[in-house]
Amino acid sequence: MSFGAGEIISYRQMCDQENASLQRGMNYRLSPSHSVVLMSVRSGAPYDDEVLDDGRVLLYEGHDVPKSKLNPIPKFEDQVLENSGGSLTENGKFFEAAKQFKDGLRPPESVKVYEKIKSGIWAFAGTFSLIDASPKQSGGRKVFKFKLMLVDLMPPFPVDPNAQPYAIQLSHNRIIPSAVKLAVWKRDKGKCIQCGSEDNLHFDHILPFSKGGSSVLVENIQLLCARHNLQKSDKLI
Repeated sequence: MSFGAGEIISYRQMCDQENASLQRGMNYRLSPSHSVVLMSVRSGAPYDDEVLDDGRVLLYEGHDVPKSKLNPIPKFEDQVLENSGGSLTENGKFFEAAKQFKDGLRPPESVKVYEKIKSGIWAFAGTFSLIDASPKQSGGRKVFKFKLMLVDLMPPFPVDPNAQPYAIQLSHNRIIPSAVKLAVWKRDKGKCIQCGSEDNLHFDHILPFSKGGSSVLVENIQLLCARHNLQKSDKLI
């Protein structure tokens, strides 16, 4: 069973879905079909992940070198693409995939994104395409930034230069900011507002995004279980 965008899940459910114990944020080719990243834009998060363009684009920060005797404070060290033995780090694997896409050598890497809401509580943000990667200076050191775009906003690969401009599809809910998700979770007490269920919850737009509803207003977001979310969708069709 796959998750829908905005669905609230536990850490165990996330690991079961990916058939892996997810201990790190970047997981290249966790399966033959996709990679996985874990993100957080909460205050105090260890990395500077960003949500841009009203949720259509994510800017994901690469990961630091492991803490060791040689690197006791990883935040003081440059992020790297290769390990000391020459093999690619997770940064390196994602960077190479982005470079090959930009060079027209391969389709964009498909990346499933999970966002941490609070301890033990996650939300499936959706499936994105890795379209760019670049080094940046941040706090006196080099970090890598990976640009991810919603899959349903990407044109077919390879891109036909003579094709008409690609029509943006709005079937995918735009990402709801973490602060809004956390406020909604607290307000609705982690339960479906219709029936009180604590299972299969979703962050739902009261006024759908496609009809002008906002993703950044707490007042326009509510918790619904899968059953009531589906019932609402049926009424909107």
